[in-house]
Amino acid sequence: MAESKLVVDTNVFFSLLLRRDTVLRRRFLSDTTHSFHSPRFFLVELFKHKERIALATELSQDELLECLYELLARVRFVEEGSIPLGTWMEARRLCRDVDPKDALFIALALHLDARLWTSDTDLKSGLKAKEFDRFFEP
Repeated sequence: MAESKLVVDTNVFFSLLLRRDTVLRRRFLSDTTHSFHSPRFFLVELFKHKERIALATELSQDELLECLYELLARVRFVEEGSIPLGTWMEARRLCRDVDPKDALFIALALHLDARLWTSDTDLKSGLKAKEFDRFFEP
């Protein structure tokens, strides 16, 4: 059976890091039915918010680093330059009035013909209004 592709946005990933042990994290780490993808820029966002994550998590520093390692090992990072210009334009059109910063994740979802895994309800409703409805609901 072929894996279903999911684009994981930063808010979902951050939530997987915050709690000591969650069913969702265990499912993410053991899931064999989905392949998880994110743009390389995701790593910049992760680094940018590292202090905030460290303060908000229930994990010790060692536990956080171990969890981060395990989670990152499950994500396939995609070079943003591999996304065609037309796909970028469509993603920007979809996100322009919703949240332009999320165009990167939408472009990747379009490029990979994948569903987007996000917990951003405003983004979802804004994109659904523009007939983008390729979301993953765990």
